[in-house]
Amino acid sequence: MFLENTVNHKEQFGWIEVICGSMFSGKTEELIRRLKRAQFAKQKVEIFKPAIDVRYDDEMVVSHDANEIRSTPVPAAANIRILADTCDVVGIDEAQFFDDEIIAVCNDLANKGIRVIVAGLDMDFKGNPFGPMPALMATAEYVTKVHAVCTRTGNLAQFSYRKSTKDDLVLLGETEEYEPLSRAAYYKAMLKEKVKVIEVKDPKEVSKNHNTTNE
Repeated sequence: MFLENTVNHKEQFGWIEVICGSMFSGKTEELIRRLKRAQFAKQKVEIFKPAIDVRYDDEMVVSHDANEIRSTPVPAAANIRILADTCDVVGIDEAQFFDDEIIAVCNDLANKGIRVIVAGLDMDFKGNPFGPMPALMATAEYVTKVHAVCTRTGNLAQFSYRKSTKDDLVLLGETEEYEPLSRAAYYKAMLKEKVKVIEVKDPKEVSKNHNTTNE
């Protein structure tokens, strides 16, 4: 949960909100909702996304439900610091794809009195913490973890399972590349992958090599 009203109105300060979760969990949807509320309140809002994210549109931030809001694509986190200096609210989508400078940028903006709302994947397809997201979650005042629905069990999903065999850490894709899985389903899927790569040797060949070694 996050608060929009402070107790001490004389103290001018901002804060950081992080929205995290797996693929198809509604992160961008929630980011857009909060930003549009700020726009409706006549606040000066700027939205940024990594320039590499061109899945739906070059400039728009678009959710899986086709909600959208205009954004500024930037190649590096340092660009945000310059472009967002006079804003009331700053939104950042797909934060996991930014360099580690995004952590200092978000904190610098918050220290200047700006409300910073960040959305991103908390784990990569291997189940490891993704890029700068852990540090952003640690320094944020408010962290909201949203969940998808597991495509195999119907339970809450927090893992983004990659269906393709590509091993690149950054691989933009949709349902043809990823599916959200629960912990149990993800564990079983990863276990099956490990079994596939185990080399199965012919018992006769193993016995022959063993006899040769003993001689």
